Amino acid sequence: MSPSNRTRRLAQGLVCGLLLGLGAAAQAQQAVSLDALLEQVKKGRVEDRKAAQAREAEFSRDKSRQAELLKQAQAEQAAEEKRSKALEQEFEANEVKVVELQAQLRERLGSLKELFGVLQQVAGDARGQFESSLTQVQFPERTAFLRELGEKMGQTSKLASLDDIERLWFELQREMTESGKVARFPLTVVGANGDEAERQVTRVGVFNLVADGRYLNYTPETGRVAELPRQPAARYLETVPRLEQATSGLAPFALDPSRGQILSLLVQAPSLEERIEQGGVVGYVILGLGALALLIALERLLVLNVVNLRVRAQMRHPDQPGKNPLGRVLKVFHDNPRADVESLELKLGEAILKELPRLNRSLTFMKIIAVVAPLLGLLGTVTGMIITFQAITLFGTGDPKLMAGGISQALVTTVLGLCVAIPTVLLHTVASSPARRLSQILEEQAAGLVARQAERQHDGDPAPAVAPA
Repeated sequence: MSPSNRTRRLAQGLVCGLLLGLGAAAQAQQAVSLDALLEQVKKGRVEDRKAAQAREAEFSRDKSRQAELLKQAQAEQAAEEKRSKALEQEFEANEVKVVELQAQLRERLGSLKELFGVLQQVAGDARGQFESSLTQVQFPERTAFLRELGEKMGQTSKLASLDDIERLWFELQREMTESGKVARFPLTVVGANGDEAERQVTRVGVFNLVADGRYLNYTPETGRVAELPRQPAARYLETVPRLEQATSGLAPFALDPSRGQILSLLVQAPSLEERIEQGGVVGYVILGLGALALLIALERLLVLNVVNLRVRAQMRHPDQPGKNPLGRVLKVFHDNPRADVESLELKLGEAILKELPRLNRSLTFMKIIAVVAPLLGLLGTVTGMIITFQAITLFGTGDPKLMAGGISQALVTTVLGLCVAIPTVLLHTVASSPARRLSQILEEQAAGLVARQAERQHDGDPAPAVAPA
């Protein structure tokens, strides 16, 4: 390649690089010839040189300023190091002084140190006891005092004052005094539906809280008083209004001396309806059969007593047969005055046999219920045990609550079966006694009629015999 071509190529490369560096401004002013382009390049080099010189001058000024700043920083460092040594010496001296003062404090406290330790312990124990006591709802401000007293006693630089000691004694004495009082005061109570309302609350010592005839529950963790969603039995609730209405003297009240534990157990105990529900379908079937047996027994007792009254009235008027079992038997005798003894005896026996089904109607069904009820209870027991073993198979024996449903069904159905069977047997006995008594009366009267007919025929009397009374 010739030197002219090399020079031309070098110039072209330089031009291309300058064009790329100029950007949009250079593109806007495109040169129309190489001479104009060369002139633009010269101007750009001059401007770049001026900018570089300005930056170099600025760097020189910054260098001198940095040196000054470095000297200032070194001087400050030396001063701070000197100050640090002085503070260290002062700190060591203060430590020695603190140790001496603490020793003097321990020496001067003497036996008071044990007193303050006991005081701190009593304040902590009292705070824990007060927060769980029912009197806390009436005097909530005392826990803040006990908290501050405990924090103060925990610091060696602060000691309890005489007022603090007297206040602690006062709070302890007030707790003992209020534990034996029945107090009434307004308080915000959470109802069973979740609504908050201010009620007149009656506090019975440290044992129970009641309001509007219902028992309340105090939660120490939240400090809130709420109505028990489920109340104890009616015999306990009947005593609450009497206490709330009393102004002096003695009033009966169902007190929980365990401070809520017995009450919580009574609340958790299932009611009669819930126990019946635990028996399931089998339990309802047993109860249905028991109700049916009771209705049958009542119907039989009513009917048989009416029949018994009519039969006894008929016995006083044997010559006038009425619409009753004995009257129908007497009518057979009056309709066959010339019949021989054997025929009359058969006809009377037939009449009695017709009356027996009416007297013993539905009594057999009661006997069946008395037998079936325990069997249904046994069926419920087996079903409940199957459910229990299935729960054991699936979940193991870790949680007894998973097995409680099956065991409850097993036991409840057995109890229901026995509770139905035993009264049904007694009712069957009571209901069948009038029927047997009426049957005996009919047989006695029939036997008397046959005997009278035999005597008449033996004496040759053609007149009809009079029925026996």
